[in-house]
Amino acid sequence: MSSSTPDPADPVFRLHVGGKMTVASTVPLTSREDLSLAYTPGVARVCEAIAADPALADTYTWVSHTVAVVTDGSAVLGLGNIGPRAALPVMEGKAVLFKQFAGVDAVPVCLDTQDVDEIVATVKALAPSFGGINLEDISAPRCFEVERRLDEALDIPVFHDDQHGTAIVVLAALRNAAALLNRKLGDLRVAVSGAGAAGVAVTKMLIAGGVDPDRVVVCDSRGIIGRHRELTGTKAELAQLTNAEGRQGDITEALRDADVLIGVSGGQIPEAAVAGMAPGGIVFALANPTPEVHPEVAARHVAVVATGRSDYPNQINNVLAFPGVFRGALDAGATRITDSMKVAAADAIAGVVAGSLTADAIVPSPLDPRVAPAVAAAVAEAARRDGVARR
Repeated sequence: MSSSTPDPADPVFRLHVGGKMTVASTVPLTSREDLSLAYTPGVARVCEAIAADPALADTYTWVSHTVAVVTDGSAVLGLGNIGPRAALPVMEGKAVLFKQFAGVDAVPVCLDTQDVDEIVATVKALAPSFGGINLEDISAPRCFEVERRLDEALDIPVFHDDQHGTAIVVLAALRNAAALLNRKLGDLRVAVSGAGAAGVAVTKMLIAGGVDPDRVVVCDSRGIIGRHRELTGTKAELAQLTNAEGRQGDITEALRDADVLIGVSGGQIPEAAVAGMAPGGIVFALANPTPEVHPEVAARHVAVVATGRSDYPNQINNVLAFPGVFRGALDAGATRITDSMKVAAADAIAGVVAGSLTADAIVPSPLDPRVAPAVAAAVAEAARRDGVARR
C-alpha cells in the first residue's frame, strides 16, 4: 500500500480523522439569559460600540489573540504545488502548534487561487476578522509580492513563515554555533545554497544580525549569484548586497574556505565541496526530509551540524519562532513585524540555551516550554522600541 493511501491501521491517518481542530465556546450557553448576553439582543450593544470605535474589537472579539494561516497550496512542505485542499492538514497542524506553544488561536484559510492580485484582495477582505496574517507555503517569487503588498495595505502583522521563521531560527542557531566555537558573526564566511523564499530571507536576516554581507555568497541552481549575471527581482538585490569578491562558479567554489554552509535548496551538495570548507566549520543542511549533505558526512569535515529533521541533533524548526513572534506582536498590538523584532526573536531563542551549549545542542528543543514566552517578550519589547506597538 502506498504511503499516501489511507490505511485505518496507520497511526498517522488515525490521528487525522476528522481533522486536528475544533471550535470551542469561551462562554456558558445554558440558559435564556446566557443566550441573550452572548447573542441577541445583548450582542447588538457590543456591535454598536465597535461601530463607533473600531479599536474596541481588540477587547470584545477574538481579534487580539487570533491569526489567519493563509496558503494557496503552491509550495507545501517538500510536496510542491498540491493545491488548497491537500494543504489543509498542514495548515491545521500549524494552527494547533500556535495554540499549544503560545496560546494563539489560528484559523486555516486555504485559497483556491494562485493569482497574486486575488490572494491579496481576498486576504485584505478577510483581515478585519484577525489580529495577524501568517502566510504559509506560497511559492517564490510570488510570495515576496504577496507579503509586501499585504504588509503595506494592512495595519496588522503579516509574516511569511517559510521565509522569516526559518531565517530567525537559522540566525539563533548560528549565533550559538559561533559562540560555541569562539567566533564572531562578522568574521564568518558564509555560503547560502538556495535563493528561493527561505534563502533570500536567511541571507537578509543573517546580515541584519551581524554577518558581513561582503563575506556572504549565495548560490541558486545556476551557480553563484553576483553582478556577473543578468538577474531580476530578489536575486538582483542579492547580487548587489553580497559576493563582494565577485566569485563565479558553482557551490564548490562558493564553499571554498567558507566557515558556514546554509542549505535551503533541496539540491544535493557533494562531500568534496564540504571538504573544501575552512577548518572548524558549520553546516546547516535544512532540506527535509533529505538534507543537502547527510549529517554524518558533514560531520567528517566540520565542527557543528544542524538539519531540519527531528531524528538528528540541532533541528532548525520554525516552531521555535512563529508562535512566540505572533504572541509578542499580538500582545504589543503591533501594526507590523520589523527586522529588529525578528532579530530580537532570534536572540531570545539563542538565549534559552546559551548557558549550556554543546555541538549537539545549539538550539532549544521545539518542545522546550521556555522558548515561546522568551520570544514573545523580546518581540513585544522590540515592537515598542520600533514604535509599531499600540499597547
